[in-house]
Amino acid sequence: MKLYVSPRAPNPRRVLMFIAEKGLTGIEQEIIDIGNGQHLSAAFRARSPLAKLPVLELDDGRSLGETRAICTYLEGLVAEPNLMGNDFEERAFIEMADRRVELYLFGGIANWIRHTHPGLAPLEQPQFPDFGHSQAEKVREVARWLDRKLASEPYMAGQRFTIADITAFCALEFARGLMKFRPADEDMPRLQAWRDRISQRPSAGVS
Repeated sequence: MKLYVSPRAPNPRRVLMFIAEKGLTGIEQEIIDIGNGQHLSAAFRARSPLAKLPVLELDDGRSLGETRAICTYLEGLVAEPNLMGNDFEERAFIEMADRRVELYLFGGIANWIRHTHPGLAPLEQPQFPDFGHSQAEKVREVARWLDRKLASEPYMAGQRFTIADITAFCALEFARGLMKFRPADEDMPRLQAWRDRISQRPSAGVS
């Protein structure tokens, strides 16, 4: 298998972190330089029609896109450690947590950065700064909710580390790197403590 990634991009990082948590080895990586527009090439679009990363090329030649779909495939290959749920009930609640984090935290952060950061202007045309700043406020609302949630649960989906924690961690790291967003600076101590705890996992070092 071959995984197409781009350095510092948060969605490829989610898959790389998932792979590291699984202890998977032997997956070749190919770098796609989105800064130079390599993702827009005809060769890459043949694998990813919408020019999105990451993409996992399977051994039979098929290409699997979308972060969560790739993780679902990898979870099927290597069942343990389980990151997406052991039965239908746990899978449903973990998916709920992951979807909330992906749609309302990760997605908001992506819109905030893509529409306000000058370094992302080549990838987001036209930029709408007012929209981006409005997304920043929505991100803070979600982050404050997560901070309250972490008062009673140690992880995003409850009592154990799951894919939802990977999604949330990569989202916050994206915001920390480009927007200098730190929960502790905005009276969210539990979210900051959770981030700092997750950052100590070996998988957090991938990028």
